[in-house]
Amino acid sequence: MRPTYQVTELLGDGIGAELSRAIHELAAALPVDLQFRPVDIRLENRRAKKAAIYDEAVEAVTETRVALKYPTTTAEESPNQVLRRRLDLSVIHRPVYTIPGVPSNFRRELDLDIVRIATGGTYDDPGRMIGEDGAVSLRIVERRPVLEAARYAFTLARKTGKKVTSSSKYTIQKATDGLFERVATEVARQFPEVAHSTELFDALLGKVIMAPEKFQIVLVLNEYGDFLSDMACGLAGSLGIGASANLAFDAAAVVRVALFDAAHGTAPDIAGQNKANPTAIFLALSLLLYQVGEIEVGRTVKVATLDLLREGVRTGDLGGKETTESFTAAVAAEVSRRLAGTGTK
Repeated sequence: MRPTYQVTELLGDGIGAELSRAIHELAAALPVDLQFRPVDIRLENRRAKKAAIYDEAVEAVTETRVALKYPTTTAEESPNQVLRRRLDLSVIHRPVYTIPGVPSNFRRELDLDIVRIATGGTYDDPGRMIGEDGAVSLRIVERRPVLEAARYAFTLARKTGKKVTSSSKYTIQKATDGLFERVATEVARQFPEVAHSTELFDALLGKVIMAPEKFQIVLVLNEYGDFLSDMACGLAGSLGIGASANLAFDAAAVVRVALFDAAHGTAPDIAGQNKANPTAIFLALSLLLYQVGEIEVGRTVKVATLDLLREGVRTGDLGGKETTESFTAAVAAEVSRRLAGTGTK
């Protein structure tokens, strides 16, 4: 009997249908049974059902606890923003690493896990004008989301053998960033086997470029994580190839629900043409497998996908000759072969 997991599948726009077919084909090759519960949040269905479709999505994700989301069009609202708010997704985990076949001006190997607090900072307050020549906004840092993010980062480090760097401007923003660093240090004491250091955020940006091998898991506040993620993705060669985990936690700071998605958009110009690159959604599936405890299966999905890219098995956007379907078939076959070799059941 294969282990069985319920997964909410949030259907998307553009190339979303092709990515869904790719995921189902890859899932069929795994030694686990992923039972998908689809919820249609494509634009036309959102317009037809309005808030009711989000009620359905939230109910499904809450019940299954894990979800895979395909790209969606932002029109009247951003589905990503609505879901983050409704599900209280307070932490974003964004792995950024060198992906074979993606052209980049950066010649060093990059392998970085960015754990970003997804609430607070300056993003929660749009600010207001003071007269005609001044403006002010409130910067908010709260203990709970910092605690949740820190525990997640250090737990990830314990599982993977990596080290954690917390980064902020604690010497200048002494109240807000000072609270962040105090909480990070408190959590670090609960994980004595995990190496922990702090870096001023402006220095961190330069050091990641000069010596990326020194950084593994970086824990940051909201806007810092936004800046760092985009810079790291730019170094890796693309803002669009990669995956994220969006996380909500219970009162004990244990992951309550997790939503995994690809970072790229809907690509309507190639929708339905068998040209979509499923790399990012495969990496999102890998993160989901890690979350449900299938570490070896998740690792194999990630490594097999990247190894095939390294060998030149690529879709047209990366200079290869593969279609969505042929690339998916190659990944599924390689994952199946590797897992059979390890004896994973």
